Amino acid sequence: MNLPVVQARLAAADVARIERAAAYVETHDTDKVLAELLPALTSAERADVSRHLVFDHTAVLVFPDSLDGLCEELRRLGFEPGPVTPSVVVRDRLTRRYGPELAEIPVGIVHVAVGGRSVEIFALPVPPESALEAVAADEREAEHESHHAFAVTAPGPVVPAGLRLLLQERGGAVPDGGGYNGHENVTVLYHRTTTHRRFELRLPGRHDPLPDPTTTLLTVMTGAWATQAVATMAELNIADHLADHPGMSAERLATLTSTHPDALRRLLRYLTTLGLLTAADDTYHLTAAGQPLRTATEFSLKPLAQLYAGPFYDSFAGLTHSVRTGEEAFAHRNGRHHFAYFAQHPELGSLFHRSMAASAEMFTPVPTLIDFSKARRVVDVGGGNGALLGRLLRAHPHLEGVLYERPGALEAARTRLTERCSFVAGDFTRSVPEGGDVYLLSRVLHDWDDDRCLTILGRCAEAMRPGAQLLVVERLLPTPTAVAWDVHMLCNVGGQERDEDHYGRLLEKAGFEVQGCRPLPLGASLLNAVRANSL
Repeated sequence: MNLPVVQARLAAADVARIERAAAYVETHDTDKVLAELLPALTSAERADVSRHLVFDHTAVLVFPDSLDGLCEELRRLGFEPGPVTPSVVVRDRLTRRYGPELAEIPVGIVHVAVGGRSVEIFALPVPPESALEAVAADEREAEHESHHAFAVTAPGPVVPAGLRLLLQERGGAVPDGGGYNGHENVTVLYHRTTTHRRFELRLPGRHDPLPDPTTTLLTVMTGAWATQAVATMAELNIADHLADHPGMSAERLATLTSTHPDALRRLLRYLTTLGLLTAADDTYHLTAAGQPLRTATEFSLKPLAQLYAGPFYDSFAGLTHSVRTGEEAFAHRNGRHHFAYFAQHPELGSLFHRSMAASAEMFTPVPTLIDFSKARRVVDVGGGNGALLGRLLRAHPHLEGVLYERPGALEAARTRLTERCSFVAGDFTRSVPEGGDVYLLSRVLHDWDDDRCLTILGRCAEAMRPGAQLLVVERLLPTPTAVAWDVHMLCNVGGQERDEDHYGRLLEKAGFEVQGCRPLPLGASLLNAVRANSL
């Protein structure tokens, strides 16, 4: 007896979505898809990326009433389908989105050929009058599973890892889950673009998946734990001990640090996940990322770790207040602006100045980036402990320096600047010493709003002769470091980070002509300006 052929049915909306996907595949190549998805990539970067991956297919999720007869339905519509295979990754994504009952429902994958590429059709069967009709309606509207796919052509882990890093850091793509499909022996890694479009990288074989969004969020949410763990590592001098005795056991470290052995072992295990240590057979080594926590290094970040885990850590508990009011959380929680508060608490003031010295690595190229041959006097306005001024004086013996700061800050600087430098106490919002050939404003302007910045720049301009140089060191938006520091400035001092154009407008309004901008270490930049002939 001949059984009747089962004919799956597709809704008109799903047929239209498949046809749109097919039209897209016919009219797009790898470069064109990359340009649409990741406009931040340059044409040269796209060309280089295209050497390692190719546009493979466009995917849609549809909802036939049954998987049986789906290929026959697609042929009736004029397509050439391949076999239906099980989907693992999309079924898992739907299960996480709508509940565990979807884990028992088979999701199929079928490819229909379009030119040299294909449309990948995911099919979730939705019988008539099924509770799954609500899922289908939501998915059709949201298009959660629609994406474009690139096949990575380079074998091995190195090139795929580089592509993932480039697409994220330069292209702005955000990981959006993925996994391994054993039926196809392929790992799919989903990404979401800044315009909320999705694409996947298809890697042959099994590869480590990108974190799913929930895991990523949990990692972000527990960042405070990492801050405190690093500070504890700094306070216990673990980096110093491991630098002196590589391969030390947790038991020996516990003895040296006067800590509970099991509790310390648990901390060390966490620090290895943060990349600061490596471990093998209960012995620990310091990594390159952990090295800056050593006390004796020139740019030790140990004070900064303690500052971030101390008063600045507490102030971030008031970030919501800052976002709601625009006011600094530090003053809200401590009753005073942080400069005044640190002056009132000398131990914190000392920690702050040591922390500023920790990031003085950004100053290392400055002596060679500017021509100081015709300069004689350098005035460092609000220069803290004089780290930048001291570097200039050591590199150029013909220079003499003036450090202009609050009295408390000057005390910390006198031990660092012992030759060819005078110390002047004052308030740069009221006046600035005259007679300099070069003036420095290093990490000063980001502490203040635009009006106060214009006041400070105006005082500098009043003290400077036409043609005198002003060097400004700041972090510039939109680099990730500056974006994070911008929130820090909002929370702790009421200031802000700015982009190059913003600083340029402030400088020009105050009577300066901007001559250039150069990158510095640690995400900083050097803006070079000269005092205009007239104010």
